[in-house]
Amino acid sequence: MADRHPLFMPLVLVGGLVFGFGLAYSHMARPEVVLNFLQFEDFGLLFVMFGGAAVTGLAYALGPRLLGRAPLTGDRFERRLKPFDRNVLVGGAIFGVGWGLSGVCPGAAYASLGVGNVAILWAIGGMFLGAYLQGRWRSRSTAPDATTAGAD
Repeated sequence: MADRHPLFMPLVLVGGLVFGFGLAYSHMARPEVVLNFLQFEDFGLLFVMFGGAAVTGLAYALGPRLLGRAPLTGDRFERRLKPFDRNVLVGGAIFGVGWGLSGVCPGAAYASLGVGNVAILWAIGGMFLGAYLQGRWRSRSTAPDATTAGAD
């Protein structure tokens, strides 16, 4: 791994705090607000998401042109294409169903905990359990078959 600028981790922390504050301020950290949005009862979060998408789009469009390289790491800006496969589709579907049923997504769950919603620990525990089970399932499905390895 390349050496990183000494301010890299503190700025990541500050960025996470600003993001969490934004989630809490916009009420996206409150599951009932998110569920109202998903049930087409409150469209306020649509403006929050549009604002975030607009800022991100501008940063992706202008960052490489204005800066040339990432300020803290010195890495080149480049697109990293990821394959769209069955795992992406299944993972997205599971995430969407979970978000739709509970009104909780990972970033907002941590922000919700930060604003005093202790009951959200159940959702965070479920996210960790799901991530663990997915990791176990994926490692079993990608591990070489023992009978094939012994046949060499």
